[in-house]
Amino acid sequence: MLIKQFLIASSIAISCSTTIASEVEDISNYEFNQQLLNATVWVEVSSEYKALSHQAFNVARYNLKEFVKSSDGKPFAVVVDIDETVLSNARYEAWLINRGVYHSGKRQKLWADAAIAPALPGAVDFLNEVKEIGGEVFYITNRKDDTREGTLKNLKIQGFPFADEQHLLTKSDSSDKSLRRAKVAEQFQIALLIGDNLNDFHEVFDTDNFEDTNRAVEDRKALFGTKYIVLPNPMYGEWEKKIYNGNWRLPNIEKTNLKNKALDPWLPTE
Repeated sequence: MLIKQFLIASSIAISCSTTIASEVEDISNYEFNQQLLNATVWVEVSSEYKALSHQAFNVARYNLKEFVKSSDGKPFAVVVDIDETVLSNARYEAWLINRGVYHSGKRQKLWADAAIAPALPGAVDFLNEVKEIGGEVFYITNRKDDTREGTLKNLKIQGFPFADEQHLLTKSDSSDKSLRRAKVAEQFQIALLIGDNLNDFHEVFDTDNFEDTNRAVEDRKALFGTKYIVLPNPMYGEWEKKIYNGNWRLPNIEKTNLKNKALDPWLPTE
């Protein structure tokens, strides 16, 4: 298997114009999942990941203080995503890698029901500070409705505030979070939005291609690090879907080819 992977990688390196689809029919799910190895190990063990998480919540803390100083006294809230924002799914991703299987709603429920996801560094302290200064916290997640019980249990075990039915907004039909954010905004000023995926912040980022997403980022660049706080997640996200032109069901070999084509390699002159 390792020899096969080496040959695949070598064929890519030798010529960017030669597709490996002509040499290998497909890649097994286990082999394809090995492409997640570095990213998942980095999240699980690196000190840099922990430092970035602390950095994100330190920035959030500073900006929340600035928000409170200029606030008119109306009720305010902080909106957070859950996965790779306040709870880490690295062990779940490691399970998918080792089993050679893909994420699914059924597997997500198994993981959520286990209620063992650890908190990201700095997350619990910061969100409890939000509560202490009079704000509320809403968890807007694309975990499905059937994960609510396990998710709330997990949040409570980790010591997060507002781990209750009212403050957990799961996915019913659509993964678009704009209606759920609007529901919170009906009663609260949203001081901060914290997430690992651009769709956690505004629907303007929900685009079909990188050009439109990059343009939206440029248009709203002043909000990053102020109202929008981004957590690092190299394991998965909407960015990968764009590489596949929106089609997660492509054969593994085609997805691998598309990822390689997305690279802009330096070619030294001899």
